[in-house]
Amino acid sequence: MHGEAETAAADKLPAVEASASRHRRGGWRWVLRRLLRNPSARIGGGILLLILFCAAFAPWIAPHDPLAVNTLGRLKPPSAVNWLGTDEVGRDLASRLIFGTRYFLLICLIAASISAGFGIVLGLVAGAGSALADTIIMRFTDMLLAFPYILLVLAIVAILGPSLWTAMAAVGVAGIPGYARLIRSVALTVKREEYVEAARALGASEAQIIIGTVLPNTISPLVVYLSYATPIAALSAAALSFLGLGAQPPTPEWGAMLVNSRSFLFTAWWAVAAPGLAIFVAIFSMNLLGNGLRDVLDPRDV
Repeated sequence: MHGEAETAAADKLPAVEASASRHRRGGWRWVLRRLLRNPSARIGGGILLLILFCAAFAPWIAPHDPLAVNTLGRLKPPSAVNWLGTDEVGRDLASRLIFGTRYFLLICLIAASISAGFGIVLGLVAGAGSALADTIIMRFTDMLLAFPYILLVLAIVAILGPSLWTAMAAVGVAGIPGYARLIRSVALTVKREEYVEAARALGASEAQIIIGTVLPNTISPLVVYLSYATPIAALSAAALSFLGLGAQPPTPEWGAMLVNSRSFLFTAWWAVAAPGLAIFVAIFSMNLLGNGLRDVLDPRDV
């Protein structure tokens, strides 16, 4: 699945690179206006704004304490008191889902920051640096890509120990090669442009060229790739929690909630459906927003 996202982003890269200068002339306000006119981006962005709202105001929105146990009210169906029912120890599912938005966004932020942060640096050094640096960095990324994505994540978690933080770190590290290869391809294209040669002839240092010329050209393809890679990172972290290697009880993280209630699929379906649908809707909204970004940053649609 991770390889498919890299391939999809790579297929769209030439079109996105070609439109980079045009989008910079129009500015991000122009991009935002086009996003607001795109149905896919509107729906996906609206759902994500709702998730952000729930995460920011969770203590005021949640009707109950997400960690409060009530053994007498375990596995109750949805009602006026418990909107989505209760789980196996009587905790309110609606409250846990609302607080779970915080962990979902935290996973997306930390994993994407690790992947993009290291990937951008490695990609810029490989693409705009010396041939030796390019060879070393690319062989390192090839070594990481030699491992199946989920196997690499499991190996890192096994070394560091199961927890939400190690799950985020593992998913972030496993995503570095994709970002590095993307940024390297952009850097290799940009550094052959005439304006880069002109800047070098005028005495600009390599660091100035990389930061002032190459890096700005990576923004558009990076945004598109982020929109495809971040949902995979969030889904991978949820899968780790489902395997018992991510968030640990009683953390109201959607993947952990799903694994704790899986044995009640046929007796208390709401305990499984609530976190499962939350994951589905959140990932679906990010994919919709990604489709909108792809369309907006495609010069053929300008």
